Amino acid sequence: MNSVRTLVKTHPTWHRAASAWALALLAASGQVHAQADLASHPGLLRDINAVRQQGCEGQPGKAAPLRENAALSAAAARLASGDRLDEAMKAARYRAVSGAQIILRGAGATLLTRASLGTSCSLLTQADLTEAGFHQHAAQTWIVVAAPFLPPGAAQANDVQSRVLALVNEARAKPRRCGTESFAATRPVRLNATLQATAAAHAADMARHNYFDHVGRDGSHVEDRASSSGYRWRRIGENIAAGHTQAEAAMQDWLSSPEHCANVMSPDYTEMGSAFAVNNSSSAGIYWVKVFGSTK
Repeated sequence: MNSVRTLVKTHPTWHRAASAWALALLAASGQVHAQADLASHPGLLRDINAVRQQGCEGQPGKAAPLRENAALSAAAARLASGDRLDEAMKAARYRAVSGAQIILRGAGATLLTRASLGTSCSLLTQADLTEAGFHQHAAQTWIVVAAPFLPPGAAQANDVQSRVLALVNEARAKPRRCGTESFAATRPVRLNATLQATAAAHAADMARHNYFDHVGRDGSHVEDRASSSGYRWRRIGENIAAGHTQAEAAMQDWLSSPEHCANVMSPDYTEMGSAFAVNNSSSAGIYWVKVFGSTK
């Protein structure tokens, strides 16, 4: 939902993008009736990686090889017991950005091929998937493939902050249309330590207390938090995102949202601060905040 706030000093629009929650599992399930070599997981992994190199009919190949992951194999075993994919991954303590499951039925000496996979071939050849797990019972094998949740660590915070600043200024250097509003190229913004602290505090609070909102648990808005930090603002605005493990992905969502995009492109802003906070047990896993401002 869009939210517009007007104070004595005009504030830009703040918006929470619907696409910010990027952690939903691709819980697709294919039923593959294949005469596959199911006697060993290394053989099955070898065959899958060969298919990833070849690609499916009408789709390019050359996807990087999958590696076997013990937690995903534990998740596959739980699938065999009747768990849903998201339940199985949670029980195995494996956090994924995306994942899929395939069930193989039948046993024999024939290698697993893109032809025998049929419509499930496209699942196994998704380039973003990097890990796989397997469980076999009798003549049935469960395969789980996933892209693991790998957020940046605290030691990378300065590098990520610099990257977000660079992405913002790259965007501001070109004319851009944000929804129905057009923006000319404008001057770069610079980092501000107070706005950085404001962003970091809100990101940490959302991560610690498992919520996603411009409004803090204490009812504060970005202008309140900036003022409390000692920033004497003339204009202030905030972008938030959640679930993205890379600054580039968060930035893409911000530029796709008219209100977030307008914050990025506004010539009224001269400074910004950005931060992320990670909590693996929270709903989104990672929370991003950018605060833009200009002083009186």
